[in-house]
Formats: sequence, structure tokens, C-alpha cells
Amino acid sequence: MSLLFDTSVFVWWLRGERRIGPRLRDTIEQNRGETYVSAISAYEMSQKFRLGKWPEVAPFMEGFEELAAAANLSILNVTPRHALRAGLLPGDHRDPFDRMLVAQAMVEGLRLVSSDRGLGKLGAEVVWG
Repeated sequence: MSLLFDTSVFVWWLRGERRIGPRLRDTIEQNRGETYVSAISAYEMSQKFRLGKWPEVAPFMEGFEELAAAANLSILNVTPRHALRAGLLPGDHRDPFDRMLVAQAMVEGLRLVSSDRGLGKLGAEVVWG
């Protein structure tokens, strides 16, 4: 089961936060080498940091790729297929970052690791808990 971290989970993972429970942590550990963080997460972090909405991500923006590699996460780049799928997703979920992550998970056959179960309504298989 290959996994894609949403942006919050990426930050929580790097910070070792307890929000990621033991069962989920075990699942992630077992999937080392098959777990991804999206390039869109770098964009989301920098955008929200710039707007003053997420100052805590400052340490994770510089060296994003190196931090991902050190955590044994692969970077998933955005492709036109991802962008088209994101634009065509049904529903009124307006967060473009979430829509892109859902689209990437669907196109690539990944399970999306997110505390936002609402993303399942867009079509992603969401893993949490």
C-alpha cells in the first residue's frame, strides 16, 4: 500500500508529533520507500507561510527535498494529468491544495494520509488513525 502524505501530515511527521498515532506510525514505517510527499506541499507551505497563516513551517521550507529524503519520503511532482484530474474533481471543496493531493493520490493509486476525512468525498482513499 503506497502512501501520499498531505501537507499537515508531512510537517507533523518531521516534528514527531503525537497526532500521528502508533497504529498509523507503524503503517507508515512499514511502507518506507513507498511513501510520498507532493511538490504541491512545498507550494502550500510557502504560500501559507508568506501569508502569515502557518509560521511554524519555516524550518521545513528550506531543504524541503533533503528533509523528505532524510525521512525516506519520495517527492511526487505535479503532472498535467494530476492538474486535469484536480480541476475535474466533483464537489465544492475549494482548497486547491487538497484537490491536487486528492487528484495525485487517485492518478497514482496512492492512499492519502490525512486527518481530513472529507477528502474521501472527493474520491481519495484516506488513511488516518
